[in-house]
Amino acid sequence: MVAKEIAESTGIFEKIDFLDDNNPIAVGKTDDYQKFRDRYECAVVAIGNTEFRLKLINELKDTGYKVPALVHERAYISPSAVISDGCFIEPMAVVNTDVRLETGCIISAGAVINHNAVIEQGCHINCGSVVGARKIVPSGTVTSIGTILE
Repeated sequence: MVAKEIAESTGIFEKIDFLDDNNPIAVGKTDDYQKFRDRYECAVVAIGNTEFRLKLINELKDTGYKVPALVHERAYISPSAVISDGCFIEPMAVVNTDVRLETGCIISAGAVINHNAVIEQGCHINCGSVVGARKIVPSGTVTSIGTILE
């Protein structure tokens, strides 16, 4: 439900529903996304598995959905940072000057991405992790809580 709270914090969505293979409040299963294309303009993928997340983001785009980045209102994002489609940025995260987040990254609560860093596609920078200045984090990297990447 983190994704739901982030989406709600943006204040830009009139309706928020979910597709989930295991959640009884979902409106359908994950592979039902094509059935909902006429009812929703945007879709996001809030799945921890990096490969599956990136695969679904591409399928959604191919189907015509917009796949926005979701940034919690209590995160700090530098005006010069570039945030790509399908990223999630949780509360109290810091994305500093000239950072680039590629497609489908998750920046968890309290993570700090310092200036000029590049977070390649599908990474998950976990709670309290710090990415040093000018660091390039390879695609698909998942940090443990509190990791420091210098």
